[in-house]
Amino acid sequence: MENKSILLVLALFLWCITIPVHSEYHSEGNIKALHLKEKVTHLHFYLFDILSGKDPTAVQIAQPNITLGSSKSATPFGHLYAIDDPLRDGPNESSKVIGNAQGLYLSSSKSENLTLVLYVDFGFTTGKFKGSSLSVFSRNPVTEPKPRELAVVGGRGKFRLARGYAKVKTHFLDFKNGDAILEYDVTVLHY
Repeated sequence: MENKSILLVLALFLWCITIPVHSEYHSEGNIKALHLKEKVTHLHFYLFDILSGKDPTAVQIAQPNITLGSSKSATPFGHLYAIDDPLRDGPNESSKVIGNAQGLYLSSSKSENLTLVLYVDFGFTTGKFKGSSLSVFSRNPVTEPKPRELAVVGGRGKFRLARGYAKVKTHFLDFKNGDAILEYDVTVLHY
C-alpha cells in the first residue's frame, strides 16, 4: 500500500509540474515578407583543373570495379574525382587567385564526348564576396564547342538563396592528362 501511495504522489507531482507546450517545427510565409531586395550579380573567372604533376588539384577517388573497354580519356566513364581547384581572375597561371572550387565530379559519358556531372562549391577568398560561395549541381558536356550552361542551385554568405546559371567555355584542355582551364561567366539572383 505504501508503494502505491508513493507512486500516486509521484505521478501527481509530475502531472502538476508538467506544462503543456505547443510548438511547430516550421512556419510559413514568403520571402517578400522578409523585405529583402533581390540582386543580380555577374561574375567572371577561370577554373584551373589540374590532374597531372606532383601537385594536382583534382584526384581520382573511385572507379568502377569492371573493365569498360580501352578508353583513351584521362577521365574515363564512371571515374569519380575530388577537386580543390583554384579560381583565378585570368587565364594565366600567374593570374590572381580569387577563390577555389571544392567538390566532386563524375565522368558520366560512355561516348568519346567527355561529359561530367559536377557537385561543386565555388568559394571566394578575396574581394567583395570574400567568405561567400555559390553551389553548382549540373551536367557539363566538356567537349561541346559552344558555351555550356550549368545550374547555380544555391549559395552562402552574400549569395544566400542564390539561383542562376554559369556559362562555361573550355579555354584549354589537354586530352592526354586531363588538365583544363575553364572560363566561367556566372549570373546569379540572390538577396
